[in-house]
Amino acid sequence: MSADFASINLTHHFLIAMPGLEDEVFSRSVVYLCEHNERGALGLVINKPSDINLQNLFDKVELPLGRDDLSHTPVFQGGPVQTERGFVLHDAILPVTGPAQASVYLSTLAIPGGLEMTTSRDVLEAMSTGAGPRRVLVSLGYAAWGRGQLESELAENSWLTVDADAAVIFDTPVEQRYDRALELLGVNFWSLSPVAGHA
Repeated sequence: MSADFASINLTHHFLIAMPGLEDEVFSRSVVYLCEHNERGALGLVINKPSDINLQNLFDKVELPLGRDDLSHTPVFQGGPVQTERGFVLHDAILPVTGPAQASVYLSTLAIPGGLEMTTSRDVLEAMSTGAGPRRVLVSLGYAAWGRGQLESELAENSWLTVDADAAVIFDTPVEQRYDRALELLGVNFWSLSPVAGHA
C-alpha cells in the first residue's frame, strides 16, 4: 500500500462506483462510509432498494410502524455482509441527560459529520411509537473492506470519493442518488470512462 493511501480516512464520504465496476452488488452504487480506519472500512449502499418496505420489515419483527411517513420507504440492500441484520442510518439524536457523546440507543456508531448508525432493536421500537429519528435509511446487510482492501480498490480506480451530503441519503429520490453524488464532484456519468487509466 502506498504511503499516500496509508493515512487516508474516508469516514463520512461517499464511494461512487466507476462504470468499470461491474460487480453485481456494487455496479452503479453509492456507498456511505460509516467507518474507515487502519483496520478497514464499513459502509452502507444507499441506492439499491430491496423488494420490501419498512411496513413489511416492521411486520416481520412484529412491531407496529407508528410513522405513516415511512411505511412505503424501501429497505435497502446495504451490502453483501450479514444480509439478515438490520442497520439504521439516521440523524444524530442527543440524549436528554447524560454525556453529550452518548447515544439514546444501545448499539450506535456515532459518525463524525452528524450521522449515526444504530443496529439495536430499540431504534425500531422508538419508530413503532411514532418517535425515533426523523430521517432514516434502513438497510439489511453492509459493505466491508479489510485492512488495505479499499485503498487497493481506490488505486485501481474502482471508486470515486467525495464528502458525503446527508441530503443525498435522505432527501433525494433513490433513482437520482448516483447522479446526485457524482454532481457533488462536478462530473456526469456520461463523462466517465469505463476503462481505468493511469497517467
